Amino acid sequence: MAEAFDVVVIGAGPAGEVAGARAAQAGLSVALVERELLGGECSYWACVPSKVLLRPGEARWLAEHATGVRETLKGAIDARAVLAYRDSMVSNYQDDSQVKWAEDAKLKVVRGTGRLTGPRKVRVEGKDGSARELEARKAVVLATGSQPRIPDVSGLKEANPWDNRQGTASKEVPKRLVVLGGGAVAVELAQAWRVLGSEVTLVQRGKGLLSRMEPFVGEQVAQGLRDAGVRVLLGVTATRVHRPGGKGEVTVTLSNDEEVRADEILVAMGRVPRTDALGLETVGLQGGKPVEVDDQLRAKGVEGGWLYACGDVNGRNLLTHMGKYQARQVGDIIAGKQARAWADAKATPQVVFTHPQAAGVGLTEAKAREAGLPVRTVEKALEEVTGTSLLGKGLSGTVKLVVDEKRRIIVGATFTGPEVGEMLHAATIAIAGEVSLDTLWHAVPAFPTVSEVWLKLLEDYGL
Repeated sequence: MAEAFDVVVIGAGPAGEVAGARAAQAGLSVALVERELLGGECSYWACVPSKVLLRPGEARWLAEHATGVRETLKGAIDARAVLAYRDSMVSNYQDDSQVKWAEDAKLKVVRGTGRLTGPRKVRVEGKDGSARELEARKAVVLATGSQPRIPDVSGLKEANPWDNRQGTASKEVPKRLVVLGGGAVAVELAQAWRVLGSEVTLVQRGKGLLSRMEPFVGEQVAQGLRDAGVRVLLGVTATRVHRPGGKGEVTVTLSNDEEVRADEILVAMGRVPRTDALGLETVGLQGGKPVEVDDQLRAKGVEGGWLYACGDVNGRNLLTHMGKYQARQVGDIIAGKQARAWADAKATPQVVFTHPQAAGVGLTEAKAREAGLPVRTVEKALEEVTGTSLLGKGLSGTVKLVVDEKRRIIVGATFTGPEVGEMLHAATIAIAGEVSLDTLWHAVPAFPTVSEVWLKLLEDYGL
């Protein structure tokens, strides 16, 4: 006999946990299925550990700009201490506390690999060969996330490359590291391991880093990496990887005929949804690609509207906080509330924790123009604000706003500079709330904070 629940959630990462907890808060019975650790990728192998690895370097970078402090800095960062703190922040890769949280949230934790076997039916296979049949009275939620994409480069797979998991969980600092990629994972981990003592070479096939953000972001982050000692190669690809037996020294042949030797190679070249073994074919869908959903996160093409997908698995927005945002909508919709997701297309914030940090929300100028909006931009150097100088001598950055001239609202904002991630939420509120420039003129920033740049931007706009 199948065990019946109101809701069955497959995947207990951030999105799955939130969707399940939200539904349970409404009084629904929820089974939460997970094959690995409750908390998922973000908690153990991505967001949390990577930021732990990055923070010491950022703190030292800021200290190096603080007169009277930089003169006292001696020696290198204690990598052993950083790695030990990383382990504590990921609970030593144990999920006991997360299981307790789930139980307190009235979620029934079911261990094993879940897959659909038909409408509202889920089979969970345990590592010991056992199997449980679950049935959902109301809804099944897919929240299985994504996995790294390993490109088809000769010898790469056989070289046992690092992906984000090994790149955040390594117990040792590699003496030499080659990073393939130019997105957030690539630049953050290149920064982190360089600060901890590794000789890092970053290989990016495109002409710039962080290509989904404004062009100045990639330029400034690349310069920051170079200043830290990272060798940044742009417009170059890996054509062959050689690592006999999949261990020891690895040799990477590049498209410019150069050979780079390293102790480890990290691949950060995109992610693909985990849908190939979900049993989607049993409900008329195709595995191996994102689960297409509507704005209520219901899977398109499934009769009855009982199947939902939130987080990376639907391909709408591959950021943890946006997956959790979608999950809140899913929980509410299943509970009978009126809701729909729109911020994941309109007001998505992202912070890249390099130094300088990079942060953006909404549309870039190029995307806004591509959408046909009547665009005007305004840009300001962060060092023109007194608060930036007070943070440290020689600190700099850039802020750019993209304005819809017809509606007189901000549709995009981008920041680079010291700790600018903490400034991003003001822009997110302005964009999500469609706050007019005339109203923002009366939102007076405190002096002498770095946020005074908002006033400078509005003045330059003509207010």
